[in-house]
Amino acid sequence: MIERKIFYFEKPGPQNTEITLKLAFERARELGIKYVVVASSYGETAKKALEFLNGDIKLVVVTYHTGFIEEGKNTMDAETEHFLRSRGVTIVRQSHVLSGIERSISRKLGGVSRVEAIAEALRSLFGHGLKVCVEIAIMAADSGAIPITEVISIGGRARGADTAVVIRPAHMNNFFDAQIKEIICMPREKR
Repeated sequence: MIERKIFYFEKPGPQNTEITLKLAFERARELGIKYVVVASSYGETAKKALEFLNGDIKLVVVTYHTGFIEEGKNTMDAETEHFLRSRGVTIVRQSHVLSGIERSISRKLGGVSRVEAIAEALRSLFGHGLKVCVEIAIMAADSGAIPITEVISIGGRARGADTAVVIRPAHMNNFFDAQIKEIICMPREKR
């Protein structure tokens, strides 16, 4: 039997970023985990995560695919991306595993896909941040940025972070092989 603490925030949001990162990196060191995967749209959360590195952990940042918000444009500017890469950060930019082309079909033809149903189930039951944690771990694995081994995954909604988990990711084609091993922190209120 293993006993671990789970930290709960009253509400989701960027005000939880600092403590989420602190707790996540502490757990990574406790467990000897070598990869921390962080969702970062514009780079602010990624920059804050750098403060917790000391050479023993590899930071992987997952951001929106090109054109997610505006056709042909990236949300993370080139200067921020260069800054992060110069500090050894791996940046993953690709389509969302839990929406991808399915979202385009739903927007055009209506209805909802099975993939979007999985995303909504995770979001509704556990919060947006946990859905993001699962999604970015799979995206990082699919890009080859992390191995299929236990990693820490950190997510939130739009800006900042409020959820962190220990997860063994899977590749997209084996989605149901992924396992959330531990919840480190998350908001009690989901909306």
